[in-house]
Amino acid sequence: MAQNTENKSLKRRAIEAHRAGDLQRAQKFYAAHLATHHTDAGALSNLGVLNRSLGRHHVALELQRKAYHIDPDDKGVRTNLANILSDLGDYDGSISLRTALLAKDPDHLNQLAMIGRCHRGKGAYDAAIAHLKDALKKYPDDPELNMQLAFACLGAGDHVSGFEAYRARWTAGELTPRNLEIPEWSGQPLDGKTVVVLPEQGFGDAVFYMRFLLILKDLGATVRVCAEAPVLPLFAELEDADEVVLFVPENIVGDYWVNLIDLALYHFRSSDDWPDPTRLTVPDTSRQRARERVAPFDEMFRIGVVWSGSETYKGNAFRSFQPMEFTTLAALPNVQLFSLYKGKGMRAFEDAGLSGLIVDAASDDRHFGDCAATMMQMDLVITSDTATAHIAGSLGVPTWVLLHWDPFWVWRHSCDATDWYPSVRLFRQDQPQDWAGVFAKVRTALTTELAARHG
Repeated sequence: MAQNTENKSLKRRAIEAHRAGDLQRAQKFYAAHLATHHTDAGALSNLGVLNRSLGRHHVALELQRKAYHIDPDDKGVRTNLANILSDLGDYDGSISLRTALLAKDPDHLNQLAMIGRCHRGKGAYDAAIAHLKDALKKYPDDPELNMQLAFACLGAGDHVSGFEAYRARWTAGELTPRNLEIPEWSGQPLDGKTVVVLPEQGFGDAVFYMRFLLILKDLGATVRVCAEAPVLPLFAELEDADEVVLFVPENIVGDYWVNLIDLALYHFRSSDDWPDPTRLTVPDTSRQRARERVAPFDEMFRIGVVWSGSETYKGNAFRSFQPMEFTTLAALPNVQLFSLYKGKGMRAFEDAGLSGLIVDAASDDRHFGDCAATMMQMDLVITSDTATAHIAGSLGVPTWVLLHWDPFWVWRHSCDATDWYPSVRLFRQDQPQDWAGVFAKVRTALTTELAARHG
């Protein structure tokens, strides 16, 4: 009896620590409990959820499989297994589990939304759209259903429907809705009016969506753009902005405000044209700094490389790879690699001892203007799907973007080029998590490129 009480206490303490966000203690208590109750499917599944939240996806998968083998009828276990299968690209397996769950609970909104997400993850945009639209007939205001419909429509090229559905992002729980004293612009006449354009989400989003400012200028507005400090120098001379200022939420002055991404919706409501990439400004001080750093390598083929985006982005683990992957490129004759990365991922670079193969050209960057200047000194930029892809593409620098199996909607799920950025070439995973295959293709392409230059 005492041992049973002790193990119940261990499991309870694990759950309490888990809910409190103390994952280290929770893991310790789950492990202690499972040491004597190894067939507790719920505890195994909870530990799988914990490992998933820490980015240990393959450990999480095996824990969920073990839990499912023990108790395949438990709803929570089945849902947790479906989630990790989706994370790791087994969309058919995830859909199968979710479909079985919906047979018993047909109104489970998360399962409905995630089936749509799985179809989109496979690049089956039409199937995703049909499924999600059917669910939205009954639940038209559900944020997650609308979000998944947005990404499916955008991937399919239906920009109006996509961006209309994407307005649900403000009720989906990840963003804080605006609370400003001036009204939001929603299509009112703009002659003689000042519109304040507000940033949202990542720096890459800012670079990508600034191209849509032209809709406001065409309507006769005075355009005041707010930008965050790291990208502010890049936007210093935006051709469709009358003023570019540092974003200070408490200091928004104008007749209207509008979210930057919503400008795409207003643009595509009136035009099918795709605006050219944003024209960026690169400070003279940044240009001089970059020239001096790269000067010793003038006779070499210079490649700027990036392996990770912001670690705060929840999908970063899948779009990123280890800097060691670049060693196969660094070994090619007359090639010099330069790291354009700045962030916590430099620890992996340093721990791998790569400084003799890849010049650290960015860890002391002051802002993205410095990064852009270094890009302009490169013969080629090779990057993961992050802000550097959008900056290099906007600058017109030859750029190879390496994509995981379910990329940002801009890159879609097929083709090796994109009309959004004419200088960009896309390299895709043929199978989920297969970065080795991507780098094999990149090395072959680079060898061909070098041979053509020296032939």
